[in-house]
Amino acid sequence: MRRRKFITLLGGAAAGWPLTSRAQQTAMPVIGFLSSRSPHEAAYVVAAFHRGLREGGYSEGQNVGIEYRWAEGQYDRLPELAVDLVRRRVALIASTGGIGAAIAAKQATSTIPIVFTAGDDPIKHGVVASLNRPGGNVTGIYNFISSIEAKRFGLLHETVPTTGSIAVLLNPNYLGFDVQLKDLQEAARAVGQQIGVFNASSEADIHAAFRAMARLPAAALLVGADPFFNGRREQLVTLAAHYSVPAMYELREYALAGGGLMSYGTNLADAYRQVGNYAARVLKGDKPADLPVVQSSKFELVINLKTAKALRLMIPAGVLAIADEVIE
Repeated sequence: MRRRKFITLLGGAAAGWPLTSRAQQTAMPVIGFLSSRSPHEAAYVVAAFHRGLREGGYSEGQNVGIEYRWAEGQYDRLPELAVDLVRRRVALIASTGGIGAAIAAKQATSTIPIVFTAGDDPIKHGVVASLNRPGGNVTGIYNFISSIEAKRFGLLHETVPTTGSIAVLLNPNYLGFDVQLKDLQEAARAVGQQIGVFNASSEADIHAAFRAMARLPAAALLVGADPFFNGRREQLVTLAAHYSVPAMYELREYALAGGGLMSYGTNLADAYRQVGNYAARVLKGDKPADLPVVQSSKFELVINLKTAKALRLMIPAGVLAIADEVIE
C-alpha cells in the first residue's frame, strides 16, 4: 500500500472513532482561579493551592489547566471576572480572597462546582445552606478571619495599654465592614478604650489615614482583616514603622517577612492548600453538596520582638506566654 493512501485511510479511521474516546484522550480539566487579590503578593498562597492539588493528584500543565482572574483589590470587578470564567466553561471555580469572590462565583453559575476560602460567614452571605450540608454547587474553607476582630483588639490593648486612642483601619468597600466596625466598637467600650476609626480603600487613602493617625496621635493600630489590605502588606508595615505605631494584623506574613509587630489569625496558606485538596476531590467526582465546609480551628499569635525593640516597646509577659511564635 502506498504511504499517501495509508495516511488517508488512517485519517478516515480516526474520524470514525467515537467522539467520547477522542475527548478522553485530549481533554484536560481547567480550574478557574478567581481572586480579589493581586498575583504578585498572593504568590505564596497560590503555591499552597498548588500543593493541595498535587496532594490530590493534579499538577498544573500536566493533568489540569488553570485560568487565573485577579480583581487586584477592586471588589466590584469580581462579578465580571466570574462571568468570564463561566463563559470559558471551566470545570471548577476556586474562589479566593474573601467572601466577595464566592458570592460573585455563585451568582455567575448554579452548575459549575465552586470551592471557596473566606473569612466571613458563608451562611450569613447566602453562599451555603449550612456548614455540614452546604447544598448546591458550593463548598469550601471558612477561616473566621473577619470574625475575631474583638479578640485581636483585646490582644493589642493588652500589649499596648494606653489612656490615649487606638486607631482602627478599615475598608468600607469590604463586605465584612459593618460587622468589623460593630465588633471593634463593642470591644473598645468593654475595656473603656478610645478608638479612632479610619477608612481606606486605595493606596492614597492608606497614606492619608496614617497622616491623620499621627495628628491624633494614635498609641497603636489595628488593621482590619481584609484581602485589600493583605495586598498592601509592605506599604502598611513600612508606614507603621515610619510613624512608630505598634500594629496588629490578621496574617502571620506581616510579622514574619514584613517586620510587623504582631498578628493573630488562621494560617491562610493552609486554607488555600485545603481548597486545592477539595478542588482535586471535586475533579475526581465528589459533589460540593456532599463536602462539609471546613472550619479553621487553630489561631496563631505571632510576635516580632525585633520590631518591638525598634519601637521601644516591652511586650507583657502574659502576652508572650500565649504566643505561638516569637521572632527574635
